[in-house]
Amino acid sequence: MKPQEGDRVRIDIPDKTDPDHERYHGRQGTIIEVLQDDAGESTGDERDSILYRVELDDGRVADFRWRDLRPAFDG
Repeated sequence: MKPQEGDRVRIDIPDKTDPDHERYHGRQGTIIEVLQDDAGESTGDERDSILYRVELDDGRVADFRWRDLRPAFDG
């Protein structure tokens, strides 16, 4: 199922060397906007052209790709 606005998600960045791991891994929030760019043209995967803007439970807002999102634990 494709994530959409209003979905509760958990950020999953398992690579501890990723600069965003410490900041976001394991945090939860709500998708507040779905955006598009042209990243999929570079990667060859059309899913990479979608950015999910997430408002985290602590109030921060950040953008993530599909591969960094999982269903939230609390539904």
